[in-house]
Amino acid sequence: MIKYNPQKIEKKWSKEWKGQNLYQAKDFDKKPKKYIMVEFPYPSGDGLHVGHVRSYSALDVLVRKKRMEGYNVLYPMGWDAFGLPTENYAIKTGIHPAELTEQNIKIFKKQMNSLGFSFDWSREINTTDPNYYKWTQWIFIQLFKKGLAYQSEMPINWCPSCKIGLANEEVISGKCERCGAETIRKTQKQWMLKITAYADRLIEDLDKVDYVEKIKIQQINWIGRSYGTEIDFEIAASPSAPRNNIIKVFTTRVDTSFGITAMVVAPEHPLINKLTVKENEQKVKEYILVSKKKSEFERIQLDKEKTGVFTGSYCINPVNKEKVPIWVSDYVIATYGGGAVMIVPAHDKRDYQFAKKYDIKIREVVSGGNVSKKAYIEYGKLINSGQFDGLSSKEAIKKITDWLAKNKTGRKTVQYKLRDWIFSRQHYWGEPIPIIHCPDCGIVPVPEKDLPVELPYVEKYEPTNTGESPLVSIKDWVKVNCPKCDSLAKRETDTMPNWAGSSWYFLRYIDPKNDKELADFKKLKYWLPLDLYNGGMEHTTLHLLYSRFWHKFLYDIKVVPTIEPYQRRYSHGVVLAEDSRKMSKSFGNIINSDDVVKEYGADSLRIYEMFMGPFDQMISWSTKGVQGVFRFLNKVWVLYNDKNKINKQSDKELITKLHQVIKKVSQDIENMKFNTAVAMMMEFINLWSEKKRVLSKKDAQVFLYLLSPFAPFISEELWQILGNKTSILKEKWPEYNEKLTQEEIEQLIIQINGKVRDKVEVKKGISEKEAKELALSQEKIQKWLSNKKPKKVIYIPNRLINIVI
Repeated sequence: MIKYNPQKIEKKWSKEWKGQNLYQAKDFDKKPKKYIMVEFPYPSGDGLHVGHVRSYSALDVLVRKKRMEGYNVLYPMGWDAFGLPTENYAIKTGIHPAELTEQNIKIFKKQMNSLGFSFDWSREINTTDPNYYKWTQWIFIQLFKKGLAYQSEMPINWCPSCKIGLANEEVISGKCERCGAETIRKTQKQWMLKITAYADRLIEDLDKVDYVEKIKIQQINWIGRSYGTEIDFEIAASPSAPRNNIIKVFTTRVDTSFGITAMVVAPEHPLINKLTVKENEQKVKEYILVSKKKSEFERIQLDKEKTGVFTGSYCINPVNKEKVPIWVSDYVIATYGGGAVMIVPAHDKRDYQFAKKYDIKIREVVSGGNVSKKAYIEYGKLINSGQFDGLSSKEAIKKITDWLAKNKTGRKTVQYKLRDWIFSRQHYWGEPIPIIHCPDCGIVPVPEKDLPVELPYVEKYEPTNTGESPLVSIKDWVKVNCPKCDSLAKRETDTMPNWAGSSWYFLRYIDPKNDKELADFKKLKYWLPLDLYNGGMEHTTLHLLYSRFWHKFLYDIKVVPTIEPYQRRYSHGVVLAEDSRKMSKSFGNIINSDDVVKEYGADSLRIYEMFMGPFDQMISWSTKGVQGVFRFLNKVWVLYNDKNKINKQSDKELITKLHQVIKKVSQDIENMKFNTAVAMMMEFINLWSEKKRVLSKKDAQVFLYLLSPFAPFISEELWQILGNKTSILKEKWPEYNEKLTQEEIEQLIIQINGKVRDKVEVKKGISEKEAKELALSQEKIQKWLSNKKPKKVIYIPNRLINIVI
């Protein structure tokens, strides 16, 4: 028998399939369409690792099944190639980012093809291609024209290592998402995208899509919509305090407003300098300097000790006209709730800590707790609240809000945790922002006919220490005439974030070579929305939210035909190293897919990635597990090459099992339960391996249909060994006979003296002798018998056996 040699087989079929266009989707095909996509990778120098392989293999299994079921499937691939990692590596090695990107893409593509992924390469895209980012720039200009892209001087998250500003979503536990450095707060002019204008729709339209519930919850929580009341606090007149100025505060607990005993403003509050009295200036300035060194994450931690400084000024509480001291504290953030918080120590844990530390009055206004010991944060009946005494908290929230509105000192409102998207990056390797700054005309978009604004090829692209982009130093590129008045002007030198190109790439796959428009509307109408989009959970509040925002905007300007881009979103679990830690160069535990393929073959890697555990859960890599899968495929190889195992007629029990396998594998693939599908196929092969078990050629082919999405190379080879001339990829997915999936098993009730003592499963038609022997051998029955011999045994076929003692 010829030995199973995966390397030889896989090399053969990779060459055979190349150029056959087996995976190309057709626009406007009569077949029903399926648009299935996996997140495109950043092409790093490390190449494809086993984490990539898990998601690509899973979607490839589903895609291959759908093609066999008669669908016109679009399963594309491209490259998310702009961004900091390439730039940092280029600075380290001295190789230009463009050259690195080209090299890395070649490596990735070769690896993907070696693993048999059935991507439609005719639709390949690259975010660094000017023909692609021309349309990224075009989208930015449309956002600018609609007032959704704007510049603002504001405090941002700053990475001192990467020397760029970061969006809130790019700061994880106070550290830069990319390099891990501690971030600080820095005030800088930035380009912003008004994602907050779409906050409500981003929440409400989640009802229109089929996302895993944890994805929906994470997006809703990140947007953080809160219904409440905005209160106006007039600053009390004093020689230093500003007159006729208002501090606006948002609260969801206006029922506690009679318990306000202080006000706290953020260090970045626009009135902070005016609020600070002369004798407190030094303390306040020193406090603000210290707070600027802290990240937003660090400042808002609930378990962090609360600190602050009294400004010396007061404001007036509109509900009782009391003068309230104004403090400055870094646990208040300028961009949320107006940058000010009312302090109600009796009914807020954080306020309680602050009040205890600085000896601020604690006044109970909602009954139900013991505020001498801790804050009472639940609802209750109002006390010490004037005309609102005795009301429940819910009643009081409405009535106090109405009273404030009537007196023009407050109003019902909605607040969001979501901030506008910080879109500028002060680095080289990104899409140029298509804006010109004219001293006469102001901010002017680049005319659409002049797109793309190409990124100039430069020798030096290190980030500057000034906070400006390296593009500032390229004078010939920066200097440009204003398209409106023709006077000398300057190009915008900040570049776009790496999230820009990925916010719409799924649209370009549909029409990748169109140079007249982003994509043909009729083609978009045919393919959208995506039927399934798989990606990492870590992108739920980043890429997924951004791309939904861009898509909704494009829908509003009638560029795309659907409200939502993705009908279904699924997320896979991370593959950890064998030491159960995250794979990292610093740990030396990265597992490259090439090494596994070299030793065990691509099919073994693909199946192991599906078998290692539930697809949506984190799991550790196991080399022994790969070896086990290799043994399974070797067993398959042996069975198909053994003439004694394939006959004219299948074993009856094998037929039943085969139809169970068809049903189970079909359902599990649809439900993304790949591990149990593989387990079922393994069970079948173990049964077939038993002596005298045989399959007909027809049934042997059926099993290969099921195996082929998981292990395409060995399946194609065995298909040919069975005498077939055309590719198995062109065959139809098998159907199961529901009757044949039902095993002929009955439940036998075992009684002793007429009382049920046990139940066992038996084959239908079991003889009385077999039933008696089986019943008497059961451990429970032996205990009840206590070595006594039965006087009589009554047997009702396939139903019951009664032992009389």
